[in-house]
Amino acid sequence: MTDPVPQDPPAYETQAVQVGIPRGLGETVGIPVHAAAGFQFETLEQGAEEFQLGQGLSYARIQNPTVRALEERLTALEGGAATVALATGQAATITAIMSVCRAGDHVVASSSLFGGTAGLLNNVLPLMGVTATVVPNTPDDVRGAMRENTRLVWAEIIGNPAGDVPDLRALADIAHAGGAVLGVDATWAGPGYLCRPLEHGADIVTHSLTKWAGGHGTVMGGSVTVGEGHDLTRNAIYTEGGDQSLLAVRGVNALAWRQRWFGAHQLGMVLSPHSAFLLAQGLETVALRMDRECATALSLAQWLESHPAVGRVSYPGLESSPWHALARTYLPRGQGAVLTFEVPDPARFLARLKVLRIVPNLGDSRTLVVHPWTTTHGRLPEATRRAAGVTPSTIRMSVGLEAPGDLQADLAQALA
Repeated sequence: MTDPVPQDPPAYETQAVQVGIPRGLGETVGIPVHAAAGFQFETLEQGAEEFQLGQGLSYARIQNPTVRALEERLTALEGGAATVALATGQAATITAIMSVCRAGDHVVASSSLFGGTAGLLNNVLPLMGVTATVVPNTPDDVRGAMRENTRLVWAEIIGNPAGDVPDLRALADIAHAGGAVLGVDATWAGPGYLCRPLEHGADIVTHSLTKWAGGHGTVMGGSVTVGEGHDLTRNAIYTEGGDQSLLAVRGVNALAWRQRWFGAHQLGMVLSPHSAFLLAQGLETVALRMDRECATALSLAQWLESHPAVGRVSYPGLESSPWHALARTYLPRGQGAVLTFEVPDPARFLARLKVLRIVPNLGDSRTLVVHPWTTTHGRLPEATRRAAGVTPSTIRMSVGLEAPGDLQADLAQALA
């Protein structure tokens, strides 16, 4: 038997437990918590240089060693160029959007979106002079919605909660042809595990680290990772100013620099060192958890699809799903841990559950269910809710680590 050849770069599971931890005598085997608001300079020149370049440590709103270690790990897992970690997934989303948009610009977004993202498009971006067109995430619909001032195409790797899967390569080509960039909320894929959107043409990837990265429902966080090779030459944010423009001064790092400048430096949506520590620990078991959760989700979706008391079941891993082929292409390791299904009496169903818990969260080690019509999407107009795949009968289930048989038995007695 020959010795195995080490992978280059190392496998996901190896990077998840190794990246960000220095080697050497006396170093911790793990990422320590650096509880500090500021960091020392020895000379005036050092301080001036750091405030000009922003590459080292000065003030914790901009950089912190614990947060930086988490960012290095996320960058490696996504196969990106740089990451900024922020306080929440919502902070990551607004940072990603406003890194390429300003007053007068336009966004094309999928109609199947997390309720918080839909709220940003409907309520916050208009205050900043940015308009959005929401369409189904098919290439034809996105192409038809593009305008001369479109700067961003936005999609989710698995629609929340409809379970639709975009054709990332096609959307990237459409965005780039129009001088825009493609941003993907890849939360449901776990950071870089089920899918790496940057490898399929995306320019920006965001995560609500609160979900599968943390994995235990105990901490909040968000991240924005950017790739390499994006074309910003048709975006005035980056080109205005001639020799002093962002592209001229920052070069290939311009997009990554603006993410940190906007989300952390200017708006102060900073991730705490302790939260970064917990999230870095959570990343170490993403592969193990998602393998188990995806397998259980598929088995439950198949069982629910055949249950006489259950209406439509949406899960891209089902062969009956209209997005099954795309899911197998872009999510080969598993088609996610979330599914939706319709029941005739949601209130009665939820009240009868004994094992599953009613919690408006995802990616927990416990199986969580919620009624999106009255909670996560409850403040959206009815047309927007239905466009996102939400009906008054819809139940969203985020599958955890419990024994599959126990979960099925609890669903069966609640449906009885």
